[in-house]
Amino acid sequence: MTNYLDFERPLAEIEGKAEELRAMARQNEEMDIEAEAAALDKKAADLLKDLYKNLTPWRKCQVARHADRPHCKDYIEALFTDYTPLAGDRNFADDHAVMGGLARFNDKPVIVLGQEKGHDTKSRIERNFGMARPEGYRKAVRLMEMAEKFGLPVITLVDTSGAYPGKGAEERGQSEAIARSTEKCLQIGVPVISVIIGEGGSGGAVAFATADRLAMLEHSVYSVISPEGCASILWKDAGKMREAAEALRLTAQDLNKLGVADHVIDEPLGGAHRDREATMQSVGDAIQKMLGELSGRSAKKLVADRRKKFLDMGSKGLAA
Repeated sequence: MTNYLDFERPLAEIEGKAEELRAMARQNEEMDIEAEAAALDKKAADLLKDLYKNLTPWRKCQVARHADRPHCKDYIEALFTDYTPLAGDRNFADDHAVMGGLARFNDKPVIVLGQEKGHDTKSRIERNFGMARPEGYRKAVRLMEMAEKFGLPVITLVDTSGAYPGKGAEERGQSEAIARSTEKCLQIGVPVISVIIGEGGSGGAVAFATADRLAMLEHSVYSVISPEGCASILWKDAGKMREAAEALRLTAQDLNKLGVADHVIDEPLGGAHRDREATMQSVGDAIQKMLGELSGRSAKKLVADRRKKFLDMGSKGLAA
């Protein structure tokens, strides 16, 4: 069953009517409704194309958060082989919001990391809705150190509304853990590839996305704060999230122009959730391309180029 977003309600009505006709035909084989159903299908396809032709930043936020969108676990299962999860930060606990471990990508050994939001009520609670605690970022640091020790590329899959803001997380050094993870991304002498697969929120995303190459799915978003949070601070009204989304320039297209995102990965019409397999294949192709761009570089050059990339960030957009 398709989950429709608010702005897709007209589409839901048309596709619902087509499905009702086909359900009636299945119950009464003498009914000939194919022509009428096909006409509704065409109308729905045209409307879908029109809806997604020029999505506003706020609507892109909604698509990026869609519950049926492929998550980190889906990408790992689809694109990586011999995945061996590694748990815990060797200090406090294992954070289930962060997945990570050894794997093979196109038969080459890598370390893969990412935030997992979960797909149903039980798994979302277990994964804390993809909001990592300090031990999640410390686990990421541990795995990045392992990657450097064995000369393995690091691939991160980012999908989080932000780091968990709870009392316990703050007591255990949330901001310090995020800073250490960001620092480690900048320091390691192996290729670091990051893909924003949904929502890249605040420092919780930066701690995984400080990479040599950053790709974003077409309808993903990446920002220092959520539109609702920004609106609450600036206008004391979370209902102004649409205006905030415009101002934040959080879309893949804006960030590509600013030099923050290196690549924008096309999504199927209607978003990644409408053709999960095609989306995951496109992400795999993009990862392979980015790894190829970094192939053969020494550890010293990787670190120097990564540092320069972030020091120069924003100059591309300002010059324009």
